[in-house]
Amino acid sequence: MEKKFQGKNHFAVLINLLRDRQTFLEEIRQGVRLQSKIIALLVCSSLFFAIYGAIIGLYHSVPQSLSAAIKLPCLYLLTLLICLPTLYIFNIFFGSRRSLTQHFIIVLTAASVISALLLGFAPVTLFFLITTDNYQFFKLLNVAIFILTGVIGVNFLYQGIQLISEEDTEGQGTRTKILQFWLVLYGFVGSQLGWVIRPIFGNTQQPFVLFREMQGNIYLDIANAISEVLGFR
Repeated sequence: MEKKFQGKNHFAVLINLLRDRQTFLEEIRQGVRLQSKIIALLVCSSLFFAIYGAIIGLYHSVPQSLSAAIKLPCLYLLTLLICLPTLYIFNIFFGSRRSLTQHFIIVLTAASVISALLLGFAPVTLFFLITTDNYQFFKLLNVAIFILTGVIGVNFLYQGIQLISEEDTEGQGTRTKILQFWLVLYGFVGSQLGWVIRPIFGNTQQPFVLFREMQGNIYLDIANAISEVLGFR
């Protein structure tokens, strides 16, 4: 009963984030219940990423589904951990008074928003998984979903950091420029990390492997997929 109650509390935190973002971010700025928010968002986002990963991996096989259910949460959380120190150090150097915990949770909120949006797309992805046997189309569909949800999450992150730092007027203009650069860096790190830990989807014409050899890059792979879907190859 206690575990069930805690689980409901975790989901309630995420619902509050989605329903009343302004109040949630204001509580982060004031340092209200940061630890409980972090735990709740970590639990919910990891679960939602795992569900979506399991669905897209199922296009290939059950082992690929289990692998993707682990890889997708790792992809987003590792990207966060890799990029967070850069954001924090540059921000405090140019006048931010926000703590490392506050920086961490604001970036985590963006990942949580992305995970919730992916869960919302899960029925659509499952529908196309059942109704199409074109791997490249299925991959491009999900790349588009990842880009869309990522843009929304990054926009949330941008607004959130601006809000919690609005009282730190010193170096605000410089921090805004750094944040804009960091968001681009965040996207590149995430896409490169996704390429490193591939496969996540899994081509049905190839056997299941946990990791593939390092060759090519994600942008060339997407271009080749587009060419194939459009009939240029």
